[in-house]
Amino acid sequence: MMASSLTCAGVIWALLSFLCAATSCVGFFMPYWLWGSQLGKSVSFGTFRRCSYPVHDETRQMMVMVEECGRYASFQGIPSTEWRICTIITGLGCGLLLLVALTALMGCCVSELISRTVGRVAGGIQFLGGLLIGAGCALYPLGWDSEEVRQTCGYISGQFDLGKCEIGWAYYCTGAGAAAAMLLCTWLACFSGKKQKQYPY
Repeated sequence: MMASSLTCAGVIWALLSFLCAATSCVGFFMPYWLWGSQLGKSVSFGTFRRCSYPVHDETRQMMVMVEECGRYASFQGIPSTEWRICTIITGLGCGLLLLVALTALMGCCVSELISRTVGRVAGGIQFLGGLLIGAGCALYPLGWDSEEVRQTCGYISGQFDLGKCEIGWAYYCTGAGAAAAMLLCTWLACFSGKKQKQYPY
């Protein structure tokens, strides 16, 4: 029988923390935050990645779409300042959620790793992580007025105005993971750790 430092609520907290962190991290990494089309091809954007981009075909002397996904060549290549800030704070928030989730899972099989105090601190870190991701999701629409997005959204998009584009599943995924971490995991973390044994020395 493995020794655990978690209560029953703590085990639920550990599993839920991992689920929330994985959901947010997958959503953050995927370039499907925003959907649109350009030159008759489907185009999607994340904060630091995009799928399908136009290049000039020298032989045919016209713009053609390259249908593949990838990161921007450099950090400066990200279309707007807001998306650069969004990439940093959302990435940081995902890192914090992942750190707490892995620590919580270790608590399932390591005795005395997570006390009541450590559980509450971990909950605080999760709340901060969720807050950072939430701030990143709130900042994202500020970048919809960049030239790249306008090309894809029919030249009628602006800040908080999608134009002909629509929100992708990865945006919802990232936000949902963060919201669940802030609301559920932070609350469960308060009851996650067992009361530490008092040693007579």
